[in-house]
Amino acid sequence: MNLNITGRHVEVTPAIREYVTNKLDRVIRHFDNVTSVSVILSVEKLRQKAEVTLHVRGKDIYVESEDGDLYAAVDAMADKLDRQVVKHKEKSFDHNHDALKHQNTEL
Repeated sequence: MNLNITGRHVEVTPAIREYVTNKLDRVIRHFDNVTSVSVILSVEKLRQKAEVTLHVRGKDIYVESEDGDLYAAVDAMADKLDRQVVKHKEKSFDHNHDALKHQNTEL
């Protein structure tokens, strides 16, 4: 898995990089088919923004979050991403399960 962390108008310190990596590891544990992750951290006036694009086989999942604190924005982004990854995983499992059930009824 490729992890790319970029900062716009903010320096990505080792502490921020480690924090984002730990949050994303928790999310990626749910899903094995992650090919790459792109994170953009930005500051616009007094708003801290965290964006992530997660590339999985067959789909790209995009999440963004804004807050007054960068760490809070990363937390909210990770929570949103976690919900979307679980939802995508359940959908793909349901489609595969339905296809297998349909094949077994035809026999």
